[in-house]
Amino acid sequence: MSIKKKITATAAAGAIFSAGFIGLTSEKSPISITADEKKESSIEVDKKSPENVIVMVGDGLGVGQMEIARLLESGKTGDLYMESLENVGMMRTYSDDNSVTDSGAAGTALATGEKTYNGAIGVDSEGEEVDSILDLYQNQGKKVGVISTNTVTDATPAAYTASVADRDGQDEIARQMLEQQYDVLLGGGADYFSPDSQDGTDLVEEFQSTGYEFVDNESSLEEAGTPDKLLGLFNDSYMSYKTDRDELNSEEPSLEAMTDKSLDVLSQDDDGFFLMVEGARIDHAAHAADATGVWEETMEFDRTVEQVVNWAEDRDDTMVVVLADHETMGMSATEPMDIEGLKDVEVSPEYMAQELEMDEETGTFSEESVKQVFQEYANIEISDAEVEEFLSHVQDSDGEVYPAYRVGWEVGSVIAAHYKVGALDTEIRAESGTGGHTGNMVPVFATGAGSEDFEGVMDNTDIVELIANSAKDNKGKGPENSNGKGKEKGKGPK
Repeated sequence: MSIKKKITATAAAGAIFSAGFIGLTSEKSPISITADEKKESSIEVDKKSPENVIVMVGDGLGVGQMEIARLLESGKTGDLYMESLENVGMMRTYSDDNSVTDSGAAGTALATGEKTYNGAIGVDSEGEEVDSILDLYQNQGKKVGVISTNTVTDATPAAYTASVADRDGQDEIARQMLEQQYDVLLGGGADYFSPDSQDGTDLVEEFQSTGYEFVDNESSLEEAGTPDKLLGLFNDSYMSYKTDRDELNSEEPSLEAMTDKSLDVLSQDDDGFFLMVEGARIDHAAHAADATGVWEETMEFDRTVEQVVNWAEDRDDTMVVVLADHETMGMSATEPMDIEGLKDVEVSPEYMAQELEMDEETGTFSEESVKQVFQEYANIEISDAEVEEFLSHVQDSDGEVYPAYRVGWEVGSVIAAHYKVGALDTEIRAESGTGGHTGNMVPVFATGAGSEDFEGVMDNTDIVELIANSAKDNKGKGPENSNGKGKEKGKGPK
């Protein structure tokens, strides 16, 4: 049941904050929540419950992506920092209408506790609007924010900040963000705030007129200080891949820099805050079976996890939850995977796709340019037969060449096959409504105040309740997850 419906269903019960409504307050007042709509009394939550919650989403980050990143970064004996967090579980991700979720339905489940159909944002399976945990924090007077290396209006950040029946409505999502006056919004997506997308209205100017500081590159972000509200749009579309930023002479800030600034801004409020941080382009790299990109994007995300945990480690009021929304392309670190070869790949498959030259006679890319691009950027000499097969995959049913990101998927698949990366093949991806997501469970890591219950097998709808019910006293039993499994504090999962 959605948060909004739980609130309505128990309004007459007289609870301090009705079932599922997360009463989020400062340490001066305990949080109260009823975990079941049939209960009339509230469950008291102690004063050490987290005033600050930081949810970190590695989009598309499955165990295979983690292993690829770990091996490329430091070899078989290395570790990712996120692996050191003391509470570890696994999470199922299916959507209401499919065994494999898209990012919209996945983000909605994480943000609201509600299953919905693929493509939806912040609505239930009937299309009814539901509140997110970020909204509930804001309703309690706390600062809130979202960060993404995608567009700030894309699926995951949008699930916390907006409600639309179709995730493609990013212009509407931008308008809802303005209406709701969230404190920090950082990422790509400037096009959706522009007059061309907003019927002649410059939405950035509208944000500024309501008191937002606006920044659009790394330098202006650094110089912004600690304004009360901050809007940062660093690319017209999604932010550039880590592998491409040198080639592009990018002035975009890193995920670490955006997170550092967000913590500075949000922590000004003594009442606490909620922050969602998304390493979004892990997923985009995985769609192209791009192991090199997965490595670079995952390591940036992992460094940001370390940065956040270090920020919170001397505090007893902050919870950090690290998870994925789903897995992409069934990626795995195979035995013959050529680690050194992958580390020498210079740019993303999408960048390579943009370097291909069209042949006007054939209406597709010239064979010569295909061979040249693979040789120059991926150190691969491909045969005439491989060129022919590649060209057969880059056009739609009408013979039109796909956009660069889709051509990049095919470039990446050729590279993955050459360097023996485990991933779904191009035919399965083509038949997938999500472009290659899988139903594989994904990891969950948690640390800090109230994080003890993030253990065992969970569903993505459990995350909101686990955050809300995070402050049972140390003698109590943690909340049951959707499989009926709870645990005693200080003991392993049952």
